[in-house]
Amino acid sequence: MSVSAVKKGFLWTMLALLLSSGQAYAETKIPGLNFNIYEVDDPDAFVPALKIIALLTILGVAPAILLMMTSFTRIVVVLSFVRQALGTQTMPPNQVVLGLSLFLTFFTMGPVIDVIHERALTPYLEKAITQEQAVNETVAPLRKFMLREVKESDLQAFFNIAHLPKPNSMEDVPMRVLIPSFVVSELKTAFQIGFLIYIPFLVIDMVVSSVLMGMGMMMLPPTVVSLPFKLVLFVLVDGWGLIVDSLVRSFSLG
Repeated sequence: MSVSAVKKGFLWTMLALLLSSGQAYAETKIPGLNFNIYEVDDPDAFVPALKIIALLTILGVAPAILLMMTSFTRIVVVLSFVRQALGTQTMPPNQVVLGLSLFLTFFTMGPVIDVIHERALTPYLEKAITQEQAVNETVAPLRKFMLREVKESDLQAFFNIAHLPKPNSMEDVPMRVLIPSFVVSELKTAFQIGFLIYIPFLVIDMVVSSVLMGMGMMMLPPTVVSLPFKLVLFVLVDGWGLIVDSLVRSFSLG
């Protein structure tokens, strides 16, 4: 068989394969997406589109909003302080810190989540309440949780900034004042806990530094020597268990 015959056979084979694949591709139905912009005479017909845009916008910022309205802020800041106090740099990694913070948030917010599921989500899915009622029933337990944890001094500060009159009761506090006040209060509490966490590790660093200076070992960084001692102390006292237990108990779970 000549070379030209082999080439012709190869070309015919490839052509047959292309034709068969093209036929199979033509028989396969591919879903399409159609998006049209057109004019309408009825203004009410434009309302559903606005609702969809508003819903997509809310979903984009909903995770950040929900995290700021829960116990996540205090937990993640305290756990970050623990890692810095130990001096382990990236141990545990950020993924572990954030993951543990999220699961501890789900645990501490359990009563609130149960109330939302019972009074808002389930009735709404069963079409027993409207969407507006479901939103109100969702915000109510979150608002109650924030009011328990927020400091009155922070509320007063934001009322003064906004030049708003002092409310007659805590139930009259608007959400635009309550949410930033709650976040600032959580940061204050987290930094107070972080300061207490730093004290024993700072003592170890000072003792190790004094011993090294007394021995004349000036060139040896104290953190290199103190790190094993801090890890041993942290493990012996069950540091993670104590910190998690203290964090959870610092919230009102009732």
